[in-house]
Amino acid sequence: MMLSQDPLSRMTIHWVSPLPPAETDIAHYTARILPALSARAEVILWTNALEWDVSLERYCTVRHFDPDTILPRAFTAARCGTGPEVVFIHIGNSWVYHAGFLRLAQRIPSVIVLHDLAIQELMIEAVEYNEWEATRYLAGMEKWYGAEGRQIGEACLNKDKRGSEICSRMPGYELVLEKALSVLTHSSPGQAVIQARFAEPACHLLPLPFEIGPTPQRAQLSHGPLRLLQFGWIGPNRRLEQVLDALSQMPADFDFRLDIMGKIWNPAIIQAKLVELNLAHRVHLHGFVSEAVLENALRQADLVLNLRHPTMGEASGSQLRIWNAGAPAAVTYHGWYAELPEDVVYFIDIDDEVAQLHALFTTLAADRRAGADIGAAGRTYFEAHHAPDSYAEGIVKIAQQAVEKDNEKLAVRLSAKYYLERLGLA
Repeated sequence: MMLSQDPLSRMTIHWVSPLPPAETDIAHYTARILPALSARAEVILWTNALEWDVSLERYCTVRHFDPDTILPRAFTAARCGTGPEVVFIHIGNSWVYHAGFLRLAQRIPSVIVLHDLAIQELMIEAVEYNEWEATRYLAGMEKWYGAEGRQIGEACLNKDKRGSEICSRMPGYELVLEKALSVLTHSSPGQAVIQARFAEPACHLLPLPFEIGPTPQRAQLSHGPLRLLQFGWIGPNRRLEQVLDALSQMPADFDFRLDIMGKIWNPAIIQAKLVELNLAHRVHLHGFVSEAVLENALRQADLVLNLRHPTMGEASGSQLRIWNAGAPAAVTYHGWYAELPEDVVYFIDIDDEVAQLHALFTTLAADRRAGADIGAAGRTYFEAHHAPDSYAEGIVKIAQQAVEKDNEKLAVRLSAKYYLERLGLA
């Protein structure tokens, strides 16, 4: 059921998220759903960045804020109309865009949108760059994972371990949920993990949305090197090092070009590996590129590499963009991806990764149109499941539940916690 369109009764949704031109797909996700969401509620975008795309203001108000000093009454003072209000805070795994939101989530009751359950890299790098206190990180690790959690947390801060190495066992999302009214995730594996951990707060599931573009016009070439593409925020779990190893083992007459568009967690490691494997002339590092450049690359790609392991079940905005372009993609058979139909992507088994990649590269090199059916089926699946309108309706329902039920449940949780702490039992 949708809310009334009367401005005096429409709900106010405070949306705390990275905004364009921030170099993260979460910013673009917000822009993509804004028309549909603002048609159903009064939306106020909150950002701690110093600049944003002014075109967002066609749909709603944008406000700058300090996540360390803003109080609930400031959100209330900014709301439009007299309807109820709810704060949504978006948490991804980049300290650059989410460290401030991490701190805010620990102070302000809100609906937490978990774009990643594995947020160890966010927390560890937030401490490293003085965006969070080491004592709070370690206390949280000990609370949720025991003495071993604190010990491993200390090892991560000392760089004896990497966050990506521990995220399967100790993902870290628990540390941002203590004042959550509810949680939203975009994959059923992610929802299952949270529900197994917590009876409260409630965990909602909505398919990740993406604006459905016009029918894609593919621009593949029938000759020349096989065009491979990888893009987005490329951390260690995106398998880039393993892909490079696999490409280096292909026969000498295998002709390819790999374009990498997006930020790499450690460019020096990849550049050194390209030299070591003698691939520097075939692999091109572009850094973050405009949407127009990326869309053109997707139109030309014979295969997009979207491998991820380990994964905590997060959905993939990158995969939605690939489907929107009608391009074929290779994904790891794990987490959210493992629930996809067999005909919408190429599945790669992590236990046989190199051999399966070799077979796929060989097939596509022999017939550039071999991936056409996969790309077309992916586009059809995308259109049926990921439209912004249904997502926006889901957001409003989650906000309604937060007002009607979740506020009271959170108050009970926090009061019980306070009572136990006073007794020395928590």
